[in-house]
Amino acid sequence: MRSLLFAPCVILVTLFYSSLCWLFARVGKDGRLSHRLECLWGKSVLRLAGVRVDADLSALTPGEAYVFMANHQSHMDIPILFATLAAHNFRFLAKDSLFTIPLFGPAMRRVGHVAIDRSNRRKAMASIKEASELVSRGIGLLIFPEGTRSMDYSRLQEFKTGGMIVALKCRARVAPLILTGSGRILPKHARSPRPGVVHVRALPPFDPAERYTLSEREAFKNDLRALMDRAYQETRQ
Repeated sequence: MRSLLFAPCVILVTLFYSSLCWLFARVGKDGRLSHRLECLWGKSVLRLAGVRVDADLSALTPGEAYVFMANHQSHMDIPILFATLAAHNFRFLAKDSLFTIPLFGPAMRRVGHVAIDRSNRRKAMASIKEASELVSRGIGLLIFPEGTRSMDYSRLQEFKTGGMIVALKCRARVAPLILTGSGRILPKHARSPRPGVVHVRALPPFDPAERYTLSEREAFKNDLRALMDRAYQETRQ
């Protein structure tokens, strides 16, 4: 029964919260009201899916504007992270196709999430500038450095260099986030989730500018992936 009702219920919940976010995007300081609404949306989706999150965020300072870097296995990752990171006002750096979804896409854009078109260098650079301006105002940013959802849950995919450029230009501390279990709950191409537990672990934040220059972004990318993959392997065991 849950699998039959999940999709229509999620659509209704998403339309409801997208409408509220669009209406109240300009209310409150730095869009905090719309962020709280997005977090409520995430919690609602998790309840509908029967998903529980076991989170260890002890490495983070509540309210600090980080550049979050998270591995990506499932469509559930977005509601999981909204539900988990309610203490941090942040926006996503998201692929531009999400912004074409009726009502949901315009609400994302109005709230301040940043669309990136990786196939167009000029547009991608404009998105990087938009993201860095966002962080300079004290709003966090969440990036999936793998670029897309993985179907190999044994390890993290290779990271994209673009996320490293964004992090270096934002001049904020990077907070790596390790998600395990979301792929089994809602794998790529699956239509309905399986109830279960997802683990989210925050690694100690660091300032990438203290270790890397923009010209060293490849080293940053490789080191960050190695760090996160080690933590991912530890969490899986």
